[in-house]
Amino acid sequence: MSDDDKIEVENVNSPHHKTRVNRAKYQTMRQALMQVLPDEAPGMKVPDAKTALLPHLDQALFPGGDKAGWWLKCVQLDLEAKGIIARADKPPVRLFRLPG
Repeated sequence: MSDDDKIEVENVNSPHHKTRVNRAKYQTMRQALMQVLPDEAPGMKVPDAKTALLPHLDQALFPGGDKAGWWLKCVQLDLEAKGIIARADKPPVRLFRLPG
């Protein structure tokens, strides 16, 4: 896999730590997640978001939803670090898109 096939991601829980992951899987998951998340708090529970986004995933990249949970968490933490999505103040974890 070449460097062009990778994308750098951040983690809201580990500031200043960056990791490189598969670009196609990241972008596919990001697009699916952004399609299903609501625009306001309290947001959507993570398991509900996963269920809602599975039909939007490319089956060639995520056959039968394989590894979708890991990629959802990767994209979630990156988008939180970048201020694109947020989680509600109280448990359980609920995600929503931020304006902008």
